[in-house]
Amino acid sequence: MQAAALEETLQACNQAATWASQVAFEKDIKRNFALREHTYTAVKGRWGLGAQAAQHVIKKTCDAYTTLKANLTAGNLGKPSSKRYRRATEKPIAFRPEGAQPYDDRMLSWQYTQRTVSIWTLSGRMKGVAFTAAPEHLARLALYRKGESDLLFRDGMWFLTATCEVPEAELNTNVTQFLGIDLGIVNIATTSDGQLMAGRRLNRGRLRERTLRQKLQRKNTPSAKRRLKKRRRKETRRARDINHKGRFPLSVDTLIIGS
Repeated sequence: MQAAALEETLQACNQAATWASQVAFEKDIKRNFALREHTYTAVKGRWGLGAQAAQHVIKKTCDAYTTLKANLTAGNLGKPSSKRYRRATEKPIAFRPEGAQPYDDRMLSWQYTQRTVSIWTLSGRMKGVAFTAAPEHLARLALYRKGESDLLFRDGMWFLTATCEVPEAELNTNVTQFLGIDLGIVNIATTSDGQLMAGRRLNRGRLRERTLRQKLQRKNTPSAKRRLKKRRRKETRRARDINHKGRFPLSVDTLIIGS
């Protein structure tokens, strides 16, 4: 029942965001308060969203166009004459039915000791929804969580992504030695004292994954499709694990919530 309510809510929010995106594209209105004048009432009425949810839907739409503009300016989508550039600019941005939806503290409250959350849905407020995470992430969450959290659905599981503002450690002013690090692709890192972290292992893994994907895609059997689905994002997870071995944890914790 919890999963059904969360799914209904997430799909409604993303449908509303896609519609708001069409309005923003047609009227060339990409700023939050200006777009709200044209979409707020309809978003609330047509999809049954609460006031906070409707505002977050509209803001999410504007943020998507801001990100697109930044990518275009930086040249990340190629030249204006390129196919990729035109494909990104000639139609409105669309949101996946299971795309992430932001929640503020009025829509989502955390009970850290009980490891539960109270979350707004179209079916009403759901209380006592269980969540879990690694012990160090739970401790950081209780101490440093601040701002919005994102609800998303991925690979059959529900996640809450919470932002934690962890204070920086005090600056060590008594440094007597320095270590320089040069980052690259062939060699992931090379230190000034001669230590070399080669990227050969990572590149081999990428080649192996790409070869396997191509082989499974050519077969196109039900079994091959199951294996492709199972291996989704495996290469990304491996690269992230290698790149962050020995580094400080990220400031964003991902929590699995019960269903």
